[in-house]
Amino acid sequence: MDGGNAVVVGGGIGGLAAAIGLRRAGWEVTVLERAAALGDAGAGISLHANGIRALDALGVGAAVRAAARPQYTGGTRVPGGGRLARMDGAALERALGTPIVGIPRATLHRLLRAALPAGCLTVGAEVTSLDVAAPDRVGVVTGAGVREADLVVAADGVNSTLRTLLLPGHPGPAYSGSTVLRAITDTPVPLATDFELTWGRGAEFGHIAFADGRAEWHAVLNSPAGVRHPDPLGVLRRRFRDWHEPIPALLAATRPEAVLHHDIHELATPLPTFVAGRVALLGDAAHAMTPNLGQGACQALEDAVSLAAALATAPGLDTALARYDAERRPRSQSVARAARQAGRMGQQLSHPLTVSVRNAALRVAPDRATLRAVLRHADWTPPSLNPGND
Repeated sequence: MDGGNAVVVGGGIGGLAAAIGLRRAGWEVTVLERAAALGDAGAGISLHANGIRALDALGVGAAVRAAARPQYTGGTRVPGGGRLARMDGAALERALGTPIVGIPRATLHRLLRAALPAGCLTVGAEVTSLDVAAPDRVGVVTGAGVREADLVVAADGVNSTLRTLLLPGHPGPAYSGSTVLRAITDTPVPLATDFELTWGRGAEFGHIAFADGRAEWHAVLNSPAGVRHPDPLGVLRRRFRDWHEPIPALLAATRPEAVLHHDIHELATPLPTFVAGRVALLGDAAHAMTPNLGQGACQALEDAVSLAAALATAPGLDTALARYDAERRPRSQSVARAARQAGRMGQQLSHPLTVSVRNAALRVAPDRATLRAVLRHADWTPPSLNPGND
């Protein structure tokens, strides 16, 4: 179909990727971000092959690869240091053409913004409502007035305002039972592996190595929602003081003010649709999931490419949005279910007997079982954004 005028609500990874994809499909795009300034908050991110392939389709894959660090060595361990499972990044690269890569979120945000023209992104623009009375237009209401659009992409996160407006009967996000503290080290840390997870009882500690020698670490803990600590880094240093290196070294290389703390919420009740009229839900607004598979951002990138491809190749907007919903909803909701199950069998396990049984099973499983688990979700081929190739 011929391009039109689109408004993307949300300037995160999914929203920026959607804007890039829509522009490549011939649309005029404005991105509205409610934050008054771009603080690029966040720690690090790992991108699997499906995320990298999506970025390639958007034309920014090479820039991301250049700034990222391939994650070749790693796996899962227990607090004393014993190995549960090994991940072979080279085998992933042979199977999929790329290993998992690690990159600071702020860097990824900047690379995505750099692929958009100046003036495309407006900050300090909070969308409070939508006017969907007209059949062929959507009115996007902000404090500055109403902006008309042929299409609206709701990429406004797990607590999406637009999702609540469009699907008022949906219960919204639910607390997963886990909270996450994370940061990027202030200085480089010598690491024996590129990425690693360590599972204790009701706790997980992981790291991702970056190209500049620093690392992102995260600690996921079973916890009631809303618990906060005056000195979160001190709490973690005490909680993990007996865990194997480099966990104490990573915490020692971190400034207290760098630690971020968020409760993990997910859309445990799947949405009945990702489309309402001329509005498409995307990323966490559509399928917020737990981070246990490292697929949240990758699924948002898949959304962006699939939406752009549908708009580029379908004969009309209704057909394009129906195709987007049919392609994305089953896959992303399946990945979300798998992520939830991975958390229940991983970090969330706390009973000593069930932890022991799980650990024994992992120790005897072949390495190819871990590889197959990653391939199950990462082996995705993006649709073409070129109508001539569809």
